[in-house]
Amino acid sequence: MKIVVLDGYTLNPGDLSWDGLEALGDCTVYERSAPNETVERAKDAEIVLVNKVVLNADRMTSLPKLKYIGVLATGYNVVDVEVAKSRGIPVTNVPVYGTRSVAQMVFAHVLELAHHVADHSRSVREGRWSRSVDFCYWDTPLIELDGLTMGIVGFGRIGRAVAGIARAFGMNVLAHDAFPQAEVPEGVEMADLDTLLRSSDVVSLHCPLTAENKGMMNAERLATMKPTAFLINTSRGPLVVEKDLADALNNGVIAGAGLDVLDTEPPPADSPILKAKNCHITPHIAWATRAARARLMDTAVENVRAFLSGTPQNVVNA
Repeated sequence: MKIVVLDGYTLNPGDLSWDGLEALGDCTVYERSAPNETVERAKDAEIVLVNKVVLNADRMTSLPKLKYIGVLATGYNVVDVEVAKSRGIPVTNVPVYGTRSVAQMVFAHVLELAHHVADHSRSVREGRWSRSVDFCYWDTPLIELDGLTMGIVGFGRIGRAVAGIARAFGMNVLAHDAFPQAEVPEGVEMADLDTLLRSSDVVSLHCPLTAENKGMMNAERLATMKPTAFLINTSRGPLVVEKDLADALNNGVIAGAGLDVLDTEPPPADSPILKAKNCHITPHIAWATRAARARLMDTAVENVRAFLSGTPQNVVNA
């Protein structure tokens, strides 16, 4: 089997190995593929793996040998799954690999907003502490999480992991999910979205992106949050209307935000969110710990192996 990986760099920038995949066929790995390179590079492949490279109907039509598409991520919106299904091409994803890493990033943002560690460290390196007449100083209010309320929107695996960490910090936890929850962990209270937004000191988004929730965090909903509240998004960028969030931050409607995902990635240089007050943005790296990427690699290889053995797994267009 001819295997082609069209954009392998973000999964494996050099600290992992493609050996497992290479053992399954004639494998070519490209670090990145521009739109005009996609068809030419994949034209002889029966198995194609992508992360963010788009495989739409036109491109799939130009790949007559294609028998399998593996997405090197959980989200698979880069592939036209219905067209693939009509051609009998299974599309697989990697549904569980980064739960703990993403939950950890949530609190990296929360703690930065609560303590501004980076800013204070920078001021010390610039000599301010050495010049201080006092033994300590702080430039922003320092916030204790114990007793505050964490609101979690989307209560799947990652949302539940975030709830566990929040409880360990002594936080109260409200959760909202579009689907009824058969079992709710101790210390977590389910709530409707409006109640959660009004009551939470930190709101963390963990939803899959759908037509119904796109832009859910708009000016109207942001205005229902506490003026002292933080918004965290490590889920999907389009859940948030970025212009509305920038306005809310600049006008004191809410106190801060931590974002690992944006509507457009990479963002345009003139995006208003890049200059919003007290908005900490990381470049979509919550998933990217080595441990999480190693799990992703292992599952992606197992997905290909399962397909070759006639028992495909993690198929999203069955």
